[in-house]
Amino acid sequence: MTSEIGPVYFLLVDDLEENLLSLEGLLRRDGLVLLKARSGPEALELLLQYDVALAILDVQMPEMDGYELAELMRGTERTRRTPIMFLTAGAADRQRRFRGYEAGAVDFLNKPIEPDILRSKASVFFELYQQRHQIAAQRDELKSYAAALMEADRRKDEFLATLAHELRNPLAPIRNGLDILRTSPTASNAAEIRDIMDRQLSHLVRLVDDLLDVSRVSQGKIELRKARIALSEVVKTAVDSSNPLIIAGRHELKLDMPDAPVWLDADLMRLSQVVSNLLNNSAKYTPEGGTILLSTRLEGNEAVVTVSDNGVGIPSDMVPRVFDLFTQVRDNLDRSRGGLGIGLALVKQLVEMHDGSITAESAGPGKGSAFRLRLPVMEFAPAAPDVTEPDSRQSPRKAALKVLIVDDNVDVAQTIGWMMETIGHDYRMVHEGKLAVQTAHEYRPDAILLDIGMPGMDGYAVCRALREQPLFDDTVIIAQTGWGQIQASAAPGESGFNHHLVKPVAMDRLEELLADIASARGKSRAAN
Repeated sequence: MTSEIGPVYFLLVDDLEENLLSLEGLLRRDGLVLLKARSGPEALELLLQYDVALAILDVQMPEMDGYELAELMRGTERTRRTPIMFLTAGAADRQRRFRGYEAGAVDFLNKPIEPDILRSKASVFFELYQQRHQIAAQRDELKSYAAALMEADRRKDEFLATLAHELRNPLAPIRNGLDILRTSPTASNAAEIRDIMDRQLSHLVRLVDDLLDVSRVSQGKIELRKARIALSEVVKTAVDSSNPLIIAGRHELKLDMPDAPVWLDADLMRLSQVVSNLLNNSAKYTPEGGTILLSTRLEGNEAVVTVSDNGVGIPSDMVPRVFDLFTQVRDNLDRSRGGLGIGLALVKQLVEMHDGSITAESAGPGKGSAFRLRLPVMEFAPAAPDVTEPDSRQSPRKAALKVLIVDDNVDVAQTIGWMMETIGHDYRMVHEGKLAVQTAHEYRPDAILLDIGMPGMDGYAVCRALREQPLFDDTVIIAQTGWGQIQASAAPGESGFNHHLVKPVAMDRLEELLADIASARGKSRAAN
């Protein structure tokens, strides 16, 4: 905690110019500004302009002597605590000294002055002044930090309250649906109940994913997988993702896009996430039947994406803060429909990772809002991809795989096992690392679903133990984790895993992955 200290001011008052010059020569040093006055009134004018660390006053002056000047200084709030040092050429008797100290003097020096004594005493006040101002600056900084901490604490409390609310919202219909299906498994509306539960679970997963994404971006743990992509592809992916929310709100979505393609060097998934988040916000904060406009255009070497609406708008004092973490517009909390105040913070971070910028605009409450995203474009369009002839041979029939499920959570392992049965694969379950290695030797699985965060021998250790043995060279090992970020996920082969999945794993995703593995094995066997 440092604060730069400005110059220190001393006031020298003497009716004789040569005395002032002499004092100036004795006291000159770096960081010290010497103010000179040849009369009391002139000194008072300087005191109104400058904060003086020390006033050195000659006692004997015409019009207003040093005592009178000192008494006026003591009568003014601005200068009542300014240290005063008197210089006198005459003998200072006890009565005169008492008057001087009564007027606020801290010292008396007789002329002719001993240079070393004057410099030594003046240095004390020079350093005291600097220390006092440094302490005051530190006090102000501490007050600022304390206010910032109080604000952060307030926002944290608001966030935790909102988090509890938003997590309970989707959990309630899931809990209710389970109770209904337990009581009436063949109820006429069972399919509708399952759809509701699935929809609410997907919403719950998105909330958790947003939390994890913000944490990972803030810690620099997200790496963009950039490629040459068309801006239109980003828009299409985002619109497909946000359409259910837009349709639910009965909004009209208008697209305004240029005919010529605009090419970006970007991560399609993350950039689509940015635009989808903006569309979702417009859908949530626009009254039913509103209008949302998504426009893209090329401005110089930048692509500009604007998402605007005729929704509830943003108060002017909140516009600069909408991208702050855990910030929500208070007037709009009832329209949140599942917001934690982290979406726009994540958007800003992802945009900046793409070397872009984003701004928010609103004319005020009830007047809608607009978010404008700017991204650098590529200078050249990508070359057309090579077109290869499709394989005319018949695809091999999907075969059942032997899958070893390794997870210390028994419920997780069992439900994945049931998914294997439903998909059509054989499986075995184990719940600890050492037993997993042993069972793998006995069972000889085609694929292993391996939890990372197990106690004792974790997933990484199990994977290393298996990869050290030639028997498992062709075994597909799939990492599963609830942490949302897997070490070496950018290069799976380095950790020994072939694939990485984040819990909860959707059944269709698991079915697709296992189908690819079965297909690859079938082609390999056919080739041999």
